[in-house]
Amino acid sequence: MARPAKPLISRTAAVAAALTIIDDDGLDAFSLPKLAQRLGVATPSLYHHFSDRTELLSEVTRSIVNETRVPRQPADGNWQDWIVRYALNFRDVVLRHPNAAPAMLQFLPRDLVTDMWERAATYLVESGVPVRLHVQILDGLEKLTLGVALTEAVRPAPQRAKVFAKVDKDAHPTLYSAMRSNRLTPRQLHEQMMRSFLHGVLHDNQVQDAPDD
Repeated sequence: MARPAKPLISRTAAVAAALTIIDDDGLDAFSLPKLAQRLGVATPSLYHHFSDRTELLSEVTRSIVNETRVPRQPADGNWQDWIVRYALNFRDVVLRHPNAAPAMLQFLPRDLVTDMWERAATYLVESGVPVRLHVQILDGLEKLTLGVALTEAVRPAPQRAKVFAKVDKDAHPTLYSAMRSNRLTPRQLHEQMMRSFLHGVLHDNQVQDAPDD
């Protein structure tokens, strides 16, 4: 399709409007004609900036990841607190745009996510964490964070605050009892999951480094 001679909108405005449509109406409702209507332009105007819907959705996912805030480094040098906070900030961003979760799965901007983990790896070096543990730590936290966040995001809104959905007192008595005993929110469970993972990595490292009797 031929592109108009002069762009009528900016790339940034188009991405922001696309994300708003997805947030409000869902990914299935998003289309280039609908975006053009929202921006008050003809659909061909979008082709100044994007070759197709796929490229536009890729930019939408980049804009979501770019919302992730880098936490301030703790004064006490507790790198575990910092890296867990960083992962939780990423989780919060994904869940801020749950309707975009399918696009995140398909068009995750790996370069931006890698930039995030490069910052984390640099801080691990500065904190004295053995380099041989970095990949294990970062890969594990990424899988935990993306898996938990995207799984939660694709659930119906009323169920996102629940750990397990559709638990029946009579059909699932043991799980029902466990649910009633749980006092942690899904976010707190995710945090505890990451801390337990880090504890396990460090414990195994200490065992490996321990001298043989």
